[in-house]
Amino acid sequence: MSETAKKAIEAGRAVLGIEFGSTRIKAVLVDETHAPIAMGTHDWENRLENNIWTYSLEDIWNGLQACYRSLVEDVQAKYGVKLTKLGALGFSGMMHGYMPFDASGELLVPFRTWRNTMTEEACKKLVSVFDFNIPQRWSIAHLYQAVISGESHVKDIAFVTTLAGYIHWKLSGEKVLGVGEASGMFPIDSEICSFDERMLDQFDRLVEPEGFGWKVRDILPNVLKAGQAAGMLTEEGARLLDPAGALQAGVPMCPPEGDAGTGMTATNAVRVRTGNISAGTSIFSMVVTEKALSKVYEEIDMVTTPDGSPVAMVHCNNCTSDLNAWVGLFQQFEDAFGRKTDMDELYGRLYREALKGDTDCGGLVSYNYFSGEPVTGLNEGRPLFIRTPDAKFTLANFMRSNLYSAMATLKIGNDILLKEEKVKVDSLTGHGGLFKTPVVGQQLMAAAMNAPVTVMDTASEGGAWGMAVLACYMAEKAEGETLADYLSDKIFAGQSGTTIEPKEEDVDGFDAYIEIYKSGLKAEKAAVESVRVM
Repeated sequence: MSETAKKAIEAGRAVLGIEFGSTRIKAVLVDETHAPIAMGTHDWENRLENNIWTYSLEDIWNGLQACYRSLVEDVQAKYGVKLTKLGALGFSGMMHGYMPFDASGELLVPFRTWRNTMTEEACKKLVSVFDFNIPQRWSIAHLYQAVISGESHVKDIAFVTTLAGYIHWKLSGEKVLGVGEASGMFPIDSEICSFDERMLDQFDRLVEPEGFGWKVRDILPNVLKAGQAAGMLTEEGARLLDPAGALQAGVPMCPPEGDAGTGMTATNAVRVRTGNISAGTSIFSMVVTEKALSKVYEEIDMVTTPDGSPVAMVHCNNCTSDLNAWVGLFQQFEDAFGRKTDMDELYGRLYREALKGDTDCGGLVSYNYFSGEPVTGLNEGRPLFIRTPDAKFTLANFMRSNLYSAMATLKIGNDILLKEEKVKVDSLTGHGGLFKTPVVGQQLMAAAMNAPVTVMDTASEGGAWGMAVLACYMAEKAEGETLADYLSDKIFAGQSGTTIEPKEEDVDGFDAYIEIYKSGLKAEKAAVESVRVM
């Protein structure tokens, strides 16, 4: 037991970050050295209801409280003390989506998550009006699609936010968002670090014939940069977080961020020409750019760092879900023989087997589309595995193909960014479940990006730790100290990690695989059209 950590907890100096991921809610408590000292988790899963991916409000609050309770129990077990005070607090969540509320604070329609691909019509119109890429998962796309579709709730909207913004609002009373999270709702002007005024006006003119009683700037959250104060934990908020009643109100709260922003923070990738790759249920890369791209690409989103710098983002809805399903099948095989296999060991064995496979997967191709994938033009997904009759059907090639599949759509988007736009990247850092097994995901990702990929020792802490770091930055930054300098000088100084350079044969093999993958997308589209969901 660390006496230093115990004293920090007892004195109320420990800082807490909580992140709502797609399959897990995670809380990380850090001490004054920014090191994790306790953790809480709660597993959850979205559901498909009325053809919409959603979580209920009950899911959200039960999940948050269970995660916090898990943290409290960890603190008690490790240090023998009760968690009653915090130095600072921050929340993050999966970006985008749609949560519209009326004037009384009631949710008007079930939460529509980032995973929904139902806004194609709205996106096409908004891109033509803004001359700016608007992905299907963005909040403004969902709002405008609801307008186009004539949904009755739209006239009653008083406030629209994201999951992280919702949690922060209910715990602090403040309707705010960090600029990184806000950049997944509506385009940001990095000069003012807020929503683009020209586009706000354009949107209002677009919906003016509908006669709504609101202007879009009035129903969006206020935008804050990293480091700014974003309110305090209220008494009501403290009880929502900790129904047991031990946690005291009055905790300073930092701007709520998205999982992209916490990923950039957790990997020290907020400076120009740095980038990171987050690989879990979804997968996305973020590269902080030196200048604007030459034109609009539907495959590339322009968002921002938590302090407002422009970022080129390639976001793919699907990453490890299909891969996890296949590993689960192998677990069932083990169970059928009465062998209880540790899941970490099973993942490790299967992942390492992939490195023995042919670099082009020997004629095996996998499509991991559990849901739609806008980067490749699919509104729905059907997991699909294809092999030619003469393919080398081995376990190694099978696992390599599934790992490639988890990265393939990301590669398609980044080939545009790196090969066509000639964007310069000095460093790429990987984090998320795909990189949990040492070397494997890292080596194959280096091949996909044709760039060195680093995994830091703190990568396993992920976005919740990154959120705690952002809360620390708000609480202790020096006057004029930038987020990039704070991370480099106070968080990552002296920290170690491993870097893997791309191997030429892996790069060539992945390039060969991706050509077959792209040509086979017609089969995936046919599967969506012909195989209906029950």
